[in-house]
Amino acid sequence: MRLYAIAVAALLLTGCSMTLPVQGVSEAGDETFTGSATGYLDGGGNLEIASSKGLKCSGTFVYVTRREGKGTFVCTNGLSGPFEFVSTGTRGTGTGHLGNRKFTFTFG
Repeated sequence: MRLYAIAVAALLLTGCSMTLPVQGVSEAGDETFTGSATGYLDGGGNLEIASSKGLKCSGTFVYVTRREGKGTFVCTNGLSGPFEFVSTGTRGTGTGHLGNRKFTFTFG
């Protein structure tokens, strides 16, 4: 609960949003991702990533509990898919699918 309060306070002090770096890798290990996630005080957010193979994806997410969120990506090559994550407020981990390819990511 304390971490949640700290995260909310940080959002208030930074204009109602917080942007954190994102890093990820495909399950096959042949592609890496970097980008950023921006969360808003209303419980929603945006996630932007680019892969080591030139793929760019953007998505939106919502927190479904104080610590868990879900969203959907859409990529420049037409692939799309769901993702989910667990967050401490300033760090977290997640998994997702782009088409039939699974990936994992961390943020913060």
